[in-house]
Amino acid sequence: MKLLLLEDDEFICQSIKNYFELDGNKVDYYLDGESLLENAILENYDIFLFDINTPKKNGFETLKNIREDGIKTPAIYITAQNDISHVQKAYSLGCNDYIRKPFILEELELRINQILYKTMGEEDIKLTKNYKFNLHTMQLFFKNNPVDLSQQEKELLYILVKNIGTIMNPEIIKYYVWDGSDICDNTLRTKIKKIRGKLEENFIINIRNSGYKIEKYD
Repeated sequence: MKLLLLEDDEFICQSIKNYFELDGNKVDYYLDGESLLENAILENYDIFLFDINTPKKNGFETLKNIREDGIKTPAIYITAQNDISHVQKAYSLGCNDYIRKPFILEELELRINQILYKTMGEEDIKLTKNYKFNLHTMQLFFKNNPVDLSQQEKELLYILVKNIGTIMNPEIIKYYVWDGSDICDNTLRTKIKKIRGKLEENFIINIRNSGYKIEKYD
């Protein structure tokens, strides 16, 4: 799981980062909304955690801009603001939950898991007649039998399935799978070729000069 945090208190940032990365998750954080919008690759994240009162661009403005760009990634506000007007505005902008400070990290984790479980759903995503992919477990199935994939292969399929029907830029894929490491295009092509070698039917489409995508299956 990859989390994007907007919070101007570095102690809180480090606390959240340390807690979630102990379990193998990835947390990136920004201290102001302007820097987040200018630098974060938003499509890479599974959930947004935003404070409201942040410098330059606050959490409300930041999420508003993100939603206007059509990005529907679940969002939780974590804030000291507790009056009903702030809660109403938060939900009107498209947040999924609202947690008041001070908060317990274990509760935050439970709320994140609940949101992602609902968002991803219990059903597997059908890719072809014989293939399906479970976003919650990142497991690919062929005729209900699990396909043996490495963790990186699962993550690569995950980012494609999560954005099914959309052409994914190679830079976004590489950033997600290799955590921002400087990976060349050939490494990505080799990884996709390796996945295809494990498939009975190919569903990963190469869009020339644009990227990769998986089509929606009806």
